[in-house]
Amino acid sequence: MTSTDTFSDASSIIDTDRNAWRVARADRLAFLVDADAYYRQVETALRQARRSIWIVGWDFDPDILLQPQNEDAMTLGELLRSRVEETPDLDVRILVWGEGPVYSSGRIPVLQDTDWCEHPRIALHYDFEHPLRASHHQKLVVIDEELAFVGGIDLTSQRWDTPDHLAENPLRRRPNGDPYGPVHDIQVALSGEGARVIADVVRRRWGRVVSGELPAAEAPGEFWPSELEPHITGCDVAVALAEAGGSDHKRRTDPIQLTCDAIDAARDNIYIETQYLASTRVVRHLTARLREEGGPEVVILVTRDTRGLLEQWTMGYGRTLAIRRLMRADTFSRLRIAYAVVPDGKGGEQEVLIHAKLVIVDDRFVRVGSANLNNRSEGFDSECDLAIEAQGEACRQAITRLRNTLMAEHLDADPAAVAQVVERTGSLAAVIDEFNVNARGLRSYRVNPRKRAGLLHLGSGIVDPKRRYWPLQRFREVGSFAASRLTGMLKAWF
Repeated sequence: MTSTDTFSDASSIIDTDRNAWRVARADRLAFLVDADAYYRQVETALRQARRSIWIVGWDFDPDILLQPQNEDAMTLGELLRSRVEETPDLDVRILVWGEGPVYSSGRIPVLQDTDWCEHPRIALHYDFEHPLRASHHQKLVVIDEELAFVGGIDLTSQRWDTPDHLAENPLRRRPNGDPYGPVHDIQVALSGEGARVIADVVRRRWGRVVSGELPAAEAPGEFWPSELEPHITGCDVAVALAEAGGSDHKRRTDPIQLTCDAIDAARDNIYIETQYLASTRVVRHLTARLREEGGPEVVILVTRDTRGLLEQWTMGYGRTLAIRRLMRADTFSRLRIAYAVVPDGKGGEQEVLIHAKLVIVDDRFVRVGSANLNNRSEGFDSECDLAIEAQGEACRQAITRLRNTLMAEHLDADPAAVAQVVERTGSLAAVIDEFNVNARGLRSYRVNPRKRAGLLHLGSGIVDPKRRYWPLQRFREVGSFAASRLTGMLKAWF
């Protein structure tokens, strides 16, 4: 299938020959902003599942509560166990990155309590089939091959929050009772053929890790949570995959390529939410657009504080370097890079962790998924994103409403008021200028744009690679390059 099979416009961004794995029709689609909204809908779906529940993630914690506001809420593991006991034909398959629990909670998978999954129709597997230092990063849930969830939110701890992002929320606690800070993220729910394509993504990953194929639904129908109002109906969606490649499959770099193509196609504005901003390709395309006279505005929301020395080295220095490059390219003052804060109740501010992976271009394109804007997500870690290119006025309005809703959330404003400012000025920067007057809002990310990169910045490229590598091979390549340069210099001198 090529882009012309579903997108007749010659200027379409999405192209299955270039930046997408497959394109399919979604009967219904909804954007679920923040994990409270997502967890509510996924619990409803789990309770209504009849044949299959497939969960694939960077991490998975059976001890979390999907609805912590309910006093009688079961843990996720208890809920899954109860569902297979109540439904004789229900099959549950869970695939988790083997190192995910160690990174997220310090727990070793083989030592975890697995009483909840000791059932013949619950299969829990850990995924170690990756290149050295790579990870499985997709966040997928598929119910009966009729309903799918795709985005940046794992079914694990330290993800749940509400859109108000209170600095202190007694419901926002890890299973052990420890509190954690506010966190913002996005997931997409979709049904129809689009959901079945996501099911194929699960099969694709499962087949590389576990022997045996996942059973196919005999007669998939349409399942949609009754209380969930779809934002878009009858639209084509593109599934973009990142994979390191191997002997039986080629490397895929769809999410970053798709993002770069969307940036190049932007006319008026580019709105980005990303946990990490370190992709050299994305930064290169953004700087080119910023240098254009009459180019688009660029608004980027990032996370300011890194969590520990390892993350500072792997992503923090790369992000600082990227922001310096963007600031130097901002010849026409069209760039805004900010982080979100809420009042901490003590006269200070608490940062909101931006965990979302979202790109919106004008009113015509949106990409949501698991891929951060870093080098790893280009084709080293495994990723899955969903992209929509507007095919009619209703779809355009849905994309615009999503962007305005997100900006309103971060600026403590009314989405309708945000929409009025955009309509009046045509500027996202004007929205920030007008509404960024509250204790809750956006703060400019400040760095010295002229400061030179240090050795730690160079080192971050080693731990944020674009593709699979063997460290000794990389060192040999560097040594060979240095030797060849030295030889050339000696020949020139003598």
